[in-house]
Amino acid sequence: MKKGLLLSVVASGLIYAGGDIAPAQPVAPQQAAPAACDFWGTLALRYDANKDDASGYNFGDSENNYAVGALAMGVEKQLGYGFGFGAELDGVYVLDGNFNKRGEAADLMQAYLTYKNGNTAVKMGRQALPKAISPWVFTDRDALGGIPNQTYNGITVVNTSLPNTTLVGGWVASVHDFIGGDTQITGDDTGLWALGAVYKGISNTTLSGVLYYIPSKNGNGKAYSAWAAAESKINSVNVGLQLAYAKADPYSIASLNDNGNDASYGIAAYAGTKYNAFDVKLTLAYLNDGDASLSLNPKTADELISGFWGASYHVMGGNVISGNKQKIARLDMGYTLANKSRIYGGVAVDKPDTGSTGVAARVGYDFTVKGVNAKVEYRYHKGFDGLKDQRIRVQGVYKF
Repeated sequence: MKKGLLLSVVASGLIYAGGDIAPAQPVAPQQAAPAACDFWGTLALRYDANKDDASGYNFGDSENNYAVGALAMGVEKQLGYGFGFGAELDGVYVLDGNFNKRGEAADLMQAYLTYKNGNTAVKMGRQALPKAISPWVFTDRDALGGIPNQTYNGITVVNTSLPNTTLVGGWVASVHDFIGGDTQITGDDTGLWALGAVYKGISNTTLSGVLYYIPSKNGNGKAYSAWAAAESKINSVNVGLQLAYAKADPYSIASLNDNGNDASYGIAAYAGTKYNAFDVKLTLAYLNDGDASLSLNPKTADELISGFWGASYHVMGGNVISGNKQKIARLDMGYTLANKSRIYGGVAVDKPDTGSTGVAARVGYDFTVKGVNAKVEYRYHKGFDGLKDQRIRVQGVYKF
């Protein structure tokens, strides 16, 4: 899938965000002649068979199984003299285990204007925010065809004038949900402000940081967050460290507990290596029991979570619990076969100070047939309540 203007300037990737950040590339000089349209899309099909202890459903029960088709289509066009536009239309169609219709949805998830001048690029309108440069407020895309759960209405600015450095600034007025439409960040027009930087001037190392601020207005308390990360390669070992901090007034969009305003913080580290066809990665994380969310989802209070993305598998769509000290360990492994297919697996343990422990595991086979990326995967999850969920997933994704 080709990426839009912002992602072409800053490649995605922080700890838990999908790999190293590529060296900052200068923005192309403004063109007098328009460029050809850049079309992209994905078509995906998936079937999930689920076993749920809480409801008593088994793998063969059609009420608990479902099939999903998803289509994402995007376009970006340079109009000349530095101006351009982009758009993305997404749709899903859902069936139950007997292939009876369960639901459908479609939405224009991106619609923006762009302007480039020298080493500065501006994007205005509804747009996806990559987790690589916006770990507190980001677009979470479903693994099926990359359908975004939410995008953001606002303005982002990227500059690459400084050597080995990419600067990113942004203002977000509201969130656009795939199903729920627009929701303002603060209930008024003050919005959210962000400023970040990525530095690649040290050999085999990426340093990243971002600051956020939500002003207080009309009864909505202020909130702010800071994230920093360092990734490096030492001989054949990839290592990384991530720090996060958030503080929110009671009744802020980022508040987990309106009776307190203790700051939240977390630290996570990973080490991974590859030996011939075998790869392995270990991630460890710790979170305190603060009253602010380390991952902002500005829709409802129940969805404001405290936790690092990737700290556990979230295999059934759930999140790590909020407002408790947590110790998290995750081990991922994989083996690449001669035909470029891959066997992978892993396990994650999430232990909060409540005395309960969550466990997630998965094993799967990933391969490509005639341009279709296919996957067969088994997932296991034991929640903090001791109940177990299991899933068998078969999916195929075609990119065009």
